[in-house]
Amino acid sequence: MPHPFAFRLRFVIASFLVPCAALAATPAACAQGCTGDLNGDRTVDGADLGTLLGNWGDPGKGDFNRDGTVDGCDLGVMLGAWGACPVTVPAWATLVEAQPDPAVVTDPALRAAIIATGRPWRVRDTATQIEMLLVPPGSFQMGEQVRVEPVHPVTLTNAFYMGRYEVTQAQWQARMGSNPSYWQGANRPVEQVSWNTIEGFCSATGMRLPTEAEWEYAYRAGTTTAFHAMPGYPNGTNEANLARLIAWHYYNTCTGGSGCGTRAVGLKAANTFGLHDMAGNVWEMVFDGYGSYSANAQTDPTGPQNPGLRVIRGGSAGTGTDAVRSYYRNNTPTQLTEALIGFRVARTPK
Repeated sequence: MPHPFAFRLRFVIASFLVPCAALAATPAACAQGCTGDLNGDRTVDGADLGTLLGNWGDPGKGDFNRDGTVDGCDLGVMLGAWGACPVTVPAWATLVEAQPDPAVVTDPALRAAIIATGRPWRVRDTATQIEMLLVPPGSFQMGEQVRVEPVHPVTLTNAFYMGRYEVTQAQWQARMGSNPSYWQGANRPVEQVSWNTIEGFCSATGMRLPTEAEWEYAYRAGTTTAFHAMPGYPNGTNEANLARLIAWHYYNTCTGGSGCGTRAVGLKAANTFGLHDMAGNVWEMVFDGYGSYSANAQTDPTGPQNPGLRVIRGGSAGTGTDAVRSYYRNNTPTQLTEALIGFRVARTPK
């Protein structure tokens, strides 16, 4: 014969699951979505349940229908929302992967920051089929004192999407109708494009260039070293001889008579955001005009107004390892096209 306590437990559980409409007068009692996420980690799980039960019977955290009491109705809402919170997919995007892959975004803090945005980690721009990864808001130290570029704190207040790879020649040609590149190959990065012609591509696709601050923040991906994380070095490294693991540069392309040319995108190890070729292959054009850094703290900086010169980042297959460091910057005239200067796109989630 079942123990009397078992009958009592069944009664309590059943009372928890009574429909909300029977316990509250407002439709808000049946709210779903991410209502049950009490600790803000974009997952409704045991931690949230513990908080709710700790406030049982009180008008505290977990009173989803705001009737003044945490009770069975609120528990029903939480159980209905159990698991990962839904993400908001931008209208321009096709969902590829909602949550960051731990095998790619290996840093738990970065994964949590991405999840906390409520945006999907991996999407594809529907019109161009360019794959993009979410970069969450955050703060970092930008610059490098050794290069007389004042190290200064920068805060980015908004999440943004960044192209997983440099824009390829096939992607450029599909939109612009021609391929200006010197080093030809459909999956090689497009180059010999100026800041002005890149703006034409962005205008036609609804994309944009990343700011210089966004670019460096995305390159570093939580590291503070000269070179971002790579296999065996999850915190990055300052060892120049290891740059070959993440970058096509002069010392591993200009060999064997093949010329100092580009390579297909994505062949080198990604950083901890999942972005490939942030170092090397082609210089990447950014939005900012070229000028000296401020030594002061900056929030969402867009750089100086210099229509004549634009910042390029990341080094290329024709540069040494110095240029593929996280902080290294160079410039090019706005209207100039050169082999080994390309770009990757960014997009604001809307």
